[in-house]
Amino acid sequence: MIAIGVPAEGPDEPRIGLTPETVKKLVKAGAEVTVRSGAGLRSHFSDKDYEDAGATIAKSDEEAVGKADVVFTVRRPPVDLAKAMKKGAALIGMLDPFSDTAGLEALAKTGVSLFAMELMPRITRAQSMDVLSSQSNLSGYKAVVDASAAFERALPMMMTAAGTVPAARVFVMGAGVAGLQAIATARRLGAIVSATDVRPAAKEQVESLGAKFIAVEDEEFKQAETAGGYAKEMSDEYKKKQAELVAEHVKNQDIVITTALIPGRPAPKLISKAMIESMKPGSIIVDLAAERGGNAELTKPGEIAEHKGVRIFGLLNLPGRVPVNASSLYARNLQAFIEPFIDKETKELAINWDDELAQGTAIARDGAIVNERVAGGKTS
Repeated sequence: MIAIGVPAEGPDEPRIGLTPETVKKLVKAGAEVTVRSGAGLRSHFSDKDYEDAGATIAKSDEEAVGKADVVFTVRRPPVDLAKAMKKGAALIGMLDPFSDTAGLEALAKTGVSLFAMELMPRITRAQSMDVLSSQSNLSGYKAVVDASAAFERALPMMMTAAGTVPAARVFVMGAGVAGLQAIATARRLGAIVSATDVRPAAKEQVESLGAKFIAVEDEEFKQAETAGGYAKEMSDEYKKKQAELVAEHVKNQDIVITTALIPGRPAPKLISKAMIESMKPGSIIVDLAAERGGNAELTKPGEIAEHKGVRIFGLLNLPGRVPVNASSLYARNLQAFIEPFIDKETKELAINWDDELAQGTAIARDGAIVNERVAGGKTS
């Protein structure tokens, strides 16, 4: 019978890798689940909730993972946790595979098999396992909610006997999952929304949500997407033309939300100091790329900076600010990923290393880094 362990996360991570809902389903599938006491409290799941779902509660992280065949985490855990695991056991989580190479290699040398959920192949059968989409969706929502709460003005147009309140203007930079949710949320709140993205396919998606699409639509733009569906790095010439268009547009925006990230690289700078200074006092920028340095030149990761009346929100881990939903979605992603690797007859862990899901997400096995993208720093 497969054993699954769940440790507590660090002080900056309120999410958890399993919820009582997914514990119940995995127990039904033949798993024994052990959860560190108190690990779910910041997502409002009590130890009793887990016990009622069929889990055993452990007093320490070491006890939670010591006998586990599979350990679920949200963030990359410390090496000491991996050392407490059985050699050959699988550690599955968002392991941030393109940063802190030395730390990742140390984790690999413990002999634990590492699976990075961020590297999930973008194929149809993996949609239910796509942690980037599930978490980014909440990021886009929370960005708009936070911005509207801080804006100190109304978002929708209001017509009153005393006069008309104009609708706020929201500009979303990057129309991936987070950006599209930001657009939809801002539209629901009544704002006038525009958006930009370097991927041609994004134009139709943006317009379908009722927002105006802003981009230099030349030949390079038409080719600006990888086979995996990610945005390509654009040429300096294109960046200059796009920056000029965006700079003119940003002047009149009340809220700007930036979401541009390229896997394994620092966040591209989209909002210059001069652009920030062109914005009206009271305007807000929410930088969802703050963890990678930020899309705005004056972003301070983890802080709310202010420059000439414009506030730049560089807050980290927005999904973690809606931890109940974020944990629920993330736990379902993990459950969907591990279930195909549980033998239906023996109920044991049976990873098919030739499977596209395993090949795409596995970054370490038998003490060494085995993923070419991670080893070579490739991002395409």
